[in-house]
Amino acid sequence: MAISEERRNYTRIEELSQAISAGMGLQNRRMIAEESMSAAEHIINFFGYSTRVIDNMLEPEDRDAFYTMEDIGVLQTEREETTLFDGREWRIHYWILNVPKIISLSKMKTDDIEKGTMETFTVYDEIPDEYWTLN
Repeated sequence: MAISEERRNYTRIEELSQAISAGMGLQNRRMIAEESMSAAEHIINFFGYSTRVIDNMLEPEDRDAFYTMEDIGVLQTEREETTLFDGREWRIHYWILNVPKIISLSKMKTDDIEKGTMETFTVYDEIPDEYWTLN
């Protein structure tokens, strides 16, 4: 019996790489195939066969990469609270692979990714010229 794509709780590295590339493209940020595969390998090295890892095992530069992956929807965060024996509250933060989003992003065609236009950046035209000069 095959598991439906929507209910699957794992991802393949190629699928994750495609999802990262597509997610970055949606944010008008480009990533070549080698970079997205490297990012996918980096993430999978933390998760292994699991879909959840504890945050305190990450180094600051790894956490920065995870935040980028959260921005594109590939990762999510979760928090668990527990009470210690002395009555203090303890929070445990987790990173979770967002498998449904990974599947969705990996199936996107590059034509589906909207390219940024010059109109996107017209907000800078509203800033007076004197704000752009150094004093």
